[in-house]
Amino acid sequence: MKITKGGIILEQLLVGIEALTIKQIAMFIIGGTLIFLAIKKGYEPMLLLPIGFGAILANIPVVPGIAGIASNEGVLGILKNAGITTELFPALMFVAVGAMVDFTPLLQMPSMLFFGAAAQFGIFMTILFALMLGFNIKEAASIGIIGAADGPTSIFVASKFAKHLLGPISVAAYSYMSLVPIIQPAIIKLLTTKEERKIRMEYKEVKVSKTVKILFPICVTIVAGIIAPISVTLIGLLMFGNLIRECGVVERLSQTAQNELANLVTILLGITIGSTMTADAFINVRTGMIMALGLFAFVFDTAGGVLFAKFLNLFVKKKYNPMVGAAGISAFPMSARVIQRLAKEADPTNFILMQAVGANVSGQIGSIIAGSVVIALLS
Repeated sequence: MKITKGGIILEQLLVGIEALTIKQIAMFIIGGTLIFLAIKKGYEPMLLLPIGFGAILANIPVVPGIAGIASNEGVLGILKNAGITTELFPALMFVAVGAMVDFTPLLQMPSMLFFGAAAQFGIFMTILFALMLGFNIKEAASIGIIGAADGPTSIFVASKFAKHLLGPISVAAYSYMSLVPIIQPAIIKLLTTKEERKIRMEYKEVKVSKTVKILFPICVTIVAGIIAPISVTLIGLLMFGNLIRECGVVERLSQTAQNELANLVTILLGITIGSTMTADAFINVRTGMIMALGLFAFVFDTAGGVLFAKFLNLFVKKKYNPMVGAAGISAFPMSARVIQRLAKEADPTNFILMQAVGANVSGQIGSIIAGSVVIALLS
């Protein structure tokens, strides 16, 4: 009798091992790789680490009769339904991002806004290529947004149009954001000459009043809301976070949004996204295609900004350094720093950081507007 009980107990203990599949083991490796890249290489550790661990949790074999952690009854399933399906986590992240962003460089150089628009070119090119590869229009749109290098916007659009692709889209978006210092220099050097990278740009210190800084987020919200009401969740909450930052009378709220809120939502968002990376949903040809299309979008967004700046130089007396156009993506402030480093390589005395920051900040707005346009067209 004891042997029988022991056999039953042993069989119960081995249920997990017997249920383990090759695909799940592969997901353990993928999750571990994301954790390695976060810790060892420093690639977007705030998100890749919880995403990687969430992927491991989601692929633990489920024992019959017991709800898995990523199932609808499990903790991560509940978080997904409460925070991703309802779009709550991405929306809260926009408040945090808005509180972190200083729009002063853009207000000092409004012309940089054009680069934030031009650098979204890759999004729409990628949508077309995704359609050609067999994705439906809403899936293609969700994949294309990866090119904005804006994680929250990618998650927001994917959660609305392609929940089943949320895992690979999120991983691609944050992976390529972390690889900005590697990807962008190669593209920029391919499209520009050393002489073009030496171009100096005038910078005049223009004082932006507190009143202008306060009115900016309010006016942008109203104008964007009237033109595209569906953009209010994206642009409105970003600008609300910025208003908290700039008004100067709610410093505690500003610090909370920049720190506690950002940190808490990042943890929950990351591990919840990881929980969507189940073996059956992630290990397939489509995931590989999404990763490739995400890189394509990112490359073409960078190229679009550079080529637009070169196009403008055909008509203006005061030339733009084409590299500033590449800063029009939303990877703030990483892209601006990369541009300044490349400028110093070409000419150690050249300083275009503020112009690059202005374009980079405009990319924050540009990526959200692009996401809003996609949502408005497809809803």
